[in-house]
Amino acid sequence: MTASVLLPAAMRRTETPNAVMTTLASPTQGPTGRISLWKISMQPGKRGPLHVFDSEQIWHVVAGEADFEIDGEVHRVRAGDAVVLPAGAVRVVASVTAAEFIACGQGDAIVSVVGEDTPRGTPAWIG
Repeated sequence: MTASVLLPAAMRRTETPNAVMTTLASPTQGPTGRISLWKISMQPGKRGPLHVFDSEQIWHVVAGEADFEIDGEVHRVRAGDAVVLPAGAVRVVASVTAAEFIACGQGDAIVSVVGEDTPRGTPAWIG
């Protein structure tokens, strides 16, 4: 087995109306076979869409405070907390303060937004 190092030049930045995602490692960037790792930065009061992933994700709160609504139950999280988001759980993330997270999950995860007829596919920051 050979270890690999991904250089900052390989990182990818994706900006949406709700957050900025920086891809740190993914199958399209190099040596990871199936797992992706990305950073999320949200400004206060931002809220993502109500959505579902087909695979588990783990988020770690690096800084700030946010509400994770998972299958209708709201969890207030703060720096140092980790959240396990099960596959198939309906979720939304809303920042209370400026917040930063590190997340990991399957590099081929498919997202569906509640209310849309077809899945959106794998987000750019994960694939």
